[in-house]
Amino acid sequence: RITYCHLPFQSKWLYVGTERGNTHIVNIESFILSGYVIMWNKAIELSTKTHPGPVVHLSDSPRDEGKLLIGYENGTVVLWDLKSKRAELRVYYDEAIHSIDWHHEGKQFMCSHSDGSLTLWNLKSPSRPFQTTIPHGKSQREGRKSESCKPILKVEYKTCRNSEPFIIFSGGLSYDKACRRPSLTIMHGKAITVLEMDHPIVEFLTLCETPYPNEFQEPYAVVVLLEKDLIVVDLTQSNFPIFENPYPMDIHESPVTCTAYFADCPPDLILVLYSIGVKHKKQGYSNKEWPISGGAWNLGTQTYPEIIITGHQEGGLKIWEYIRITLQMLYKLKTSKVFEKQKVGEGKQTCEIVEEDPYAIQMIYWCPESRILCVSGVSAYVIIYKFSRHEITTEIVPSSLEVRLQYDVEDIITPETETSPPFPDLSSHLPSRSLSGSTNTVASEGVAKDSIPCLSVKTRPVRMPPGYQAELVIQLVWVDGEPPQQITSLSVSSAYGIVAFGNCNGLAVVDFMQKTVLLSMGTVDFYRSSDLYQRQPRSPRKKRNGLFSGLTELNDSPVPLELERCKSPTAGKQNGRSKMDMMKKSLITQKRETKKRTFKKRALSELIKGSRKLSLPTDLKADLEIRENSYNRSRSSSISSIDKDSKEAITALYFMESFARKNDSTISPCLFVGTSLGMVLIISLNLPSTDEQRFTEPVIVLPSGYTPLMKGAVLTFSCMDRTGGLMQPPYEVWRDPNNIDENEKSWRRKLVVNSPSASQEIGDHQYTIICSEKQAKVFSLPSQTCLYVHSITETSFILQADVVVMCNSACLACFCANGHIMIMSLPSLRPMLDVNYLPLTDMRIARTFCFTNEGQALYLVSPTEIQRVTYSQDMCDHLQDMLGDLFTPIETPEAQNRGFLKGLFGGSGQTFDREELFGEASAGRASRSLAQHIPGPGGIEGVKGAAGGVLGELTRARIALDERGQRLGELEEKTAGMMTSAEAFSKHAHELMLKYKDKKWYQF
Repeated sequence: RITYCHLPFQSKWLYVGTERGNTHIVNIESFILSGYVIMWNKAIELSTKTHPGPVVHLSDSPRDEGKLLIGYENGTVVLWDLKSKRAELRVYYDEAIHSIDWHHEGKQFMCSHSDGSLTLWNLKSPSRPFQTTIPHGKSQREGRKSESCKPILKVEYKTCRNSEPFIIFSGGLSYDKACRRPSLTIMHGKAITVLEMDHPIVEFLTLCETPYPNEFQEPYAVVVLLEKDLIVVDLTQSNFPIFENPYPMDIHESPVTCTAYFADCPPDLILVLYSIGVKHKKQGYSNKEWPISGGAWNLGTQTYPEIIITGHQEGGLKIWEYIRITLQMLYKLKTSKVFEKQKVGEGKQTCEIVEEDPYAIQMIYWCPESRILCVSGVSAYVIIYKFSRHEITTEIVPSSLEVRLQYDVEDIITPETETSPPFPDLSSHLPSRSLSGSTNTVASEGVAKDSIPCLSVKTRPVRMPPGYQAELVIQLVWVDGEPPQQITSLSVSSAYGIVAFGNCNGLAVVDFMQKTVLLSMGTVDFYRSSDLYQRQPRSPRKKRNGLFSGLTELNDSPVPLELERCKSPTAGKQNGRSKMDMMKKSLITQKRETKKRTFKKRALSELIKGSRKLSLPTDLKADLEIRENSYNRSRSSSISSIDKDSKEAITALYFMESFARKNDSTISPCLFVGTSLGMVLIISLNLPSTDEQRFTEPVIVLPSGYTPLMKGAVLTFSCMDRTGGLMQPPYEVWRDPNNIDENEKSWRRKLVVNSPSASQEIGDHQYTIICSEKQAKVFSLPSQTCLYVHSITETSFILQADVVVMCNSACLACFCANGHIMIMSLPSLRPMLDVNYLPLTDMRIARTFCFTNEGQALYLVSPTEIQRVTYSQDMCDHLQDMLGDLFTPIETPEAQNRGFLKGLFGGSGQTFDREELFGEASAGRASRSLAQHIPGPGGIEGVKGAAGGVLGELTRARIALDERGQRLGELEEKTAGMMTSAEAFSKHAHELMLKYKDKKWYQF
């Protein structure tokens, strides 16, 4: 096993130390092992009876390149003369050695040891160190040994021309504080500075002004490689600040839970986000430029900007600019700042939903044109952010709402006869509107929790810096002892000023301009008397299994949302319920609460634990069977049986100017709603006509009908005009909501609405694309005629689908659970691409996979890597242009002129020819059993060649020829050796024959 390597400056011979204590030399150009070997038993004294241990250090002397310093683990140091092949100097110390570094004059060297000490040795007196220090050890009385500290893993000894030398080392702290973080210590003169790191130190390297080891080093920076970061410390300033890292090393500072990918964004948006994000960055960085300047990358031919948004487990959100092969963080945001911090013993209601990370982000919706950002979290909350360049201080409580989403079918499931009537009041079908704090729970012992949110919004004024500022906080509340279910779909319309979200209990529509709940009702209430599944009240049933709650963790588990469908049209939980219904409900709840509470809490905890585990292919197979069985159910009255009971979740939402009803003559604002059972509903939005009325007059929300059933859960919607052009949802042009300019007060809202072409001809004017887990359909509006149907998959199901623009044309992109990426044309749904790309073996892929325009997609292939995918031929043709250069050739700086006297009396040895010493002619070849030569793909050139078709084949052929030539060369050498041996044998035989030719038999 290799334990240490050293490559001298401007040399092709690499010194390799092994675990056995031997030192070998390798030619890095040909990767041929030299026959020159420094055996451990030759390096140490013959009287030594123990093995010195592995080689921990190798370096050539700055005074004489022919002297090699070898450090062994047990404390032995040997100065080996490479020419004479003998040990010139030996040093012994009681403590184990971890690292060694030379003084630039080559007369002294420093060692770091396992007891936290540093020893400085002089070549003239190798018997003992002339200086021993324990930098972090406590001072003891005279005559007593200093207290031992942790091992110093590495030390570097760098000299300066006009100041004291720098001694930089990692480790060496005292044992009195066990929880101390990893540290780097810088000693300059009498000053000692300890830099604590956030992650363990892997390696550090001092950057110096000269590459020559026999000159004053003049260090100016230290590069520290951590397990999860890379930092550079500025040594030219007394407080040792760090350089601002131009590369993002903290994308996984907290685990990524969701992603969003946007291509061809407004170009000015990146500049605005960067200018705001710079103000939020930490201060105290070094004012110098980043010192690592080697290598270069090519930007290629791409002209459109790309943005990636990542949601994180601790509630953070980061916006990145994607520049081909690197990420540049533009802006970051923390959603937890709008909530109160939970104290120890509090937050019990949140813990019953999720065991940890109550602020984890699950869904992101971002409108680049209006700069509105909306996120939903695992604790059933929705936050709407607006972008502003001005700082404000405001209270969040007046800008918060509590929404009650419940599934009323459970209210009538009880054996008692004195239950509430099976049919709801007429008032239950009206839109529900309630502000924050509108609770109607009975606060008494024995009554289940009701109308309590999972998190507490801050009550004190909050300072919001420039950037994204919270406009509205919406939270789902507990309902009769059951926690709110996590949000499964989210959509925002800046033009309408409305946000819609849903879960497995129902749908909520909120007006974030007036901060009012417009609609809050269960999915069963949409169907009313025309329910296709004939939902009816039923008899008492047994306890449900562990999936009863329908709590859906979309980001970690592929459990289908349709495992629990609705059972009855009851809607007695609306805010307009009567007092008599409330009293009946309280009596029913008290009777069943004792049995339900323990079981539900346990089942919720088990479901969350299971949903956080990464699913394996066997889980996917079982899930696929469940989904397939759910699609083949009989749509009859028997569907209300106990065994086939499941809830219907909201899985897709889409705002658009469209035709709300069949054969409508005019378009109007609409909300398309898709459910887990494949049902598509259209909700009509009646908005005030003027801007002034928009802030005062109510918005009317009315369900206007539904379309025929889709196969599988609905995933996405989109609309096209009659010419085949993709219609973008309407949006409001951004304006600063906190601008104090007088001219802005009279500024009117500017809306951009892409309506179907107005024509006097009778006929349809709009196409609607609907994609579910199994199929895609194209409808013509307003006639609601199905024009095209395409069955995408029968044996699997679609995880992600989106309508994207590519080459100025719209197409439908799908990612299937069996690993296929499929592209279909629109509106004809003709298959254009079907590639078996990647089988789903990790639910991280399903959670983070997302499509965007211009043929791009991405996902998290591992906890630390983002994988970018393209299905665009144009980008594939320009892959070579995007490859970067790892090294940038530069001119070697000139060495200092040492002068005649210094060269004569300074003892500087002359440079020796390593080729002559280590080459095959003098040292021979090493044993074949010592090391195996594994040919590589041809280095950097081979990697570039493999990236392009024909060039890659030529490269592989050239490598094969090189290998064949190498084998032929070896065979030729063996043949020549055999011929030489045969000739020598023939010669000796002939000489022997001549010697005994004339001798008689008695002369032998």
